[in-house]
Order: sequence, then structure tokens, then C-alpha cells
Amino acid sequence: MKYNTYIVAILFGLFFIPQTSIAQVDFNKRPDDDLGNVEDAYQELFFEALKQKGIENYQRAVDALLKCIKIDDSDAALYFELGKNYNKLKNFGAAEDALRKAISKSPENEWYMDELYDVYIQQNDVDKAVKTVKQLVKYHPDYKEDLAGLYIKAEKYKDAIKLLDELDEEFGISENRDYMRNQIYNITGNDDDRIENLEDRVKNNPQNEDNYLKLVYRYSEIGDTQKAFDTAQRLLEINPESQLVHLALYKFYLNDNDTQNAINSMKIVLTSASINPEAKTKVFNDFVEFVSKHPEYESQLVDVTALVDNDKSKKTLLELGQYYLKSGDKTKALSYYEEALKQEPSNYNIIKDVLLLQLELNQNDKVVVKSNQALELYPAQPIFYLINGVANNKLKLPKQAIESLETGLDYIIDDPKMEADFYTQLSTAYKLNNNISKSETFAKKAQAIAGGQQ
Repeated sequence: MKYNTYIVAILFGLFFIPQTSIAQVDFNKRPDDDLGNVEDAYQELFFEALKQKGIENYQRAVDALLKCIKIDDSDAALYFELGKNYNKLKNFGAAEDALRKAISKSPENEWYMDELYDVYIQQNDVDKAVKTVKQLVKYHPDYKEDLAGLYIKAEKYKDAIKLLDELDEEFGISENRDYMRNQIYNITGNDDDRIENLEDRVKNNPQNEDNYLKLVYRYSEIGDTQKAFDTAQRLLEINPESQLVHLALYKFYLNDNDTQNAINSMKIVLTSASINPEAKTKVFNDFVEFVSKHPEYESQLVDVTALVDNDKSKKTLLELGQYYLKSGDKTKALSYYEEALKQEPSNYNIIKDVLLLQLELNQNDKVVVKSNQALELYPAQPIFYLINGVANNKLKLPKQAIESLETGLDYIIDDPKMEADFYTQLSTAYKLNNNISKSETFAKKAQAIAGGQQ
């Protein structure tokens, strides 16, 4: 509500205030005495105040308004403008005094009270904010939501719930009010009231799928699995074509070892156009985890994977990669890691996993290219120099291997195991380059480190 009223208040300030002042003074009349000079001064000071406020010189605006007030303090709008500028300067005491003065001159002005309300909110003065917003409620019902929020801050939870109930009844359910309602239930631990409210919603609007799903979630949260499952079944009876209900049902089926129904529910979720990608990702990842424990259902995973081939998140791709890695299918695992890398080309961990798998699968030409690209992104990461050196050794390119390995040595910090690996690869590279003396030197360095770690 505050953000909406600010726009109106700005327009009010631009148009109403000058008109009020102009109504008191005829600025077109040529001054022929001291009164004319006073009116000219008042006009110049007032518009100077507006100008200074517009360029955020709030103190200068205050100075100009105070001079206006010395000339003529009858206009409530002067005190309103003064209060707004003090508010901007965080001089809340002065802002409150000025705005109270404006309200005393114009008691029914909503914008004056709204600005005073903002002063109290910024100071977190809940009691005064409550008193002010109660007066504002008569101007616009949106202020009731502000009041409910203040009741929560003041720990007046029953008052807040009562107000939220009134608003829901008058205007229907809203996400913002539901958020406040759940705040209260979380603070008070009153799960019974929360569930009662959701049961009422289901009863009053049995076609609304969202109410059932929220109720399923809340029953699950308090450990009442049977009521959660029964609620999901109620939704299925009301709407046999519901796709959303399977977001809940698949989990119950998995827990009950009802595998076929679980898989059927997951397939419905994963092929639904009405279910968001985040929810699909969670379901898919749960299925991957299930198959990792029950590999006899891998063919089902393959079927489901085909269904969602064009709709996989990075997390899903990594889950699949991890699954196939554990299963020993490194080629399949690499394909999913590479797909994940396409989504996040600069992700350090994914780059490293792709390179290590490519190295294991002897895709050495690809490793050299990819590790050089990785070093452009991460020039201080020794692991990429090591991987590059290993691949070049495998390709019988010792000079390139030596260059990469010797450069990478400078970036190793407190990692004896990696240092030994570098020396081993340097020994191999120098041997390939027919420099047996250096090869033996690096081999001994690697052995010394290995011996020191035993």
C-alpha cells in the first residue's frame, strides 16, 4: 500500500500544493506596496523549496519552507512539505511535529496521515504506527494488510488473524496474506488452526487444486502421512484428470513401495505442461535417487529420461551423470556432464569433472583443447595444468607437457599429493623427450614426497 500511495502523494504535492498557495495569493497582480513584496518572497521561497526537494537538497528545502512559514503559517501544505523533507533527512522528531501540525490544520487529509505513518514505520514505532494506520483504513482497505503486519510485529496474533480472515472473506485469498498467516502459525506453532483454515478452504472451494496440495503439504509436515495421502486421493476423486496431485502421490507411492504407481505418477508430472520446471526437476531427481538404490528399474529411468530430454536442469543432468558414474558407465556419465557444462560453461567443478572423465576415457585431444580453455578462465588453478600435462604425455607431446607442468608447479600451495603428481608427469615427459637425467631427478622428487607422507 505504501508504494501505491507514494505515487499519488507525489502528484498531490506537485499539483495540490501550488494551487493552495496560489488560491491565497494572486501572483499575477502587480505589487504596489509592501504586501506585494511579501507575496513575491513567499512565492519564490515556496517554489525554491519544491526545486530543492526535487534535486534532493532536503535541508535547503527545509530552510526555504521555514522562511515561508514565518511569512504565513496558515497553509497545512507547508507543514506537509516540511514533514516530508525532515523525513528524508531522517530527522524523525521534527518530521512528526511538522506532520502533526499539518493534520491539525487538515484532519481529514489521507496523505498527511500516510506520511506520518511512514515516519513511524521507519522508526519501528509500532504502537504509533498502529494508531495512525487505523485512521487510514477508512480511506482504503489495503491499509488493513499494513495493520495486520503491524499486529504481527506487536505480537497481537489473534488480532492479525481476525483481520486476515476479514480480508480473505471480502477480497478472496492472496499470496501476501497467506504469507502473513503462515508467519503467525510458524511463530505460534499453531498447526491445528493452520490445517483448520486449509480444510475450510477445501470445503468452500472444492475445485481449487492448490488448496488440496497445501493441505497435503501441511499434513506431511506434521507427520500425518495418512491424512496427507487421503487428501491427495480426495483431490483425485474430485478431479481425476488432475496432474498437480501427482506431485504428492508419487512420494506416497515410493514410500509404500508401490513402484509402478510411483513411476506412473512421475511420468505424468514430467510430461505435464502445467507443472513448473523446478517441481519437475525435484521429481526427476527423486527418481534418479530411487533407481540408484533399485537398479532393477533402470529401464524405467531410461524411458523417463527420454520423456524429458529437452527439459533438464543443470542439477538433473549432474544427478544423472553421478548415477551413471556410480553404475560404471563413464561414457554415459560424461555425456550428461557435458550437457550440464553447456548450461554453465564457466562452472569450475563441472569443467574439472568433464576433463577428468575425458582423461579416463582417453579423449586426450579433447582434454588438451578443453584444459587450455579452462586455463583461460582459471589461470591459477594447478589441476588444469596437471590435466593438460597428462593429456600431452599420452599424446606423446612432451614439450607441451613440460611447459604446462612447470608453469603449474608455481601455483601449488600446501598440496604434497598434487606436487608429487606433477613430478611424476614431468619425469614421464622428460623421458619421452630423451632427457633421462631430468626424468630421474623428478622421479626421485616424487618418491621423496610419497615417502614423507607414509
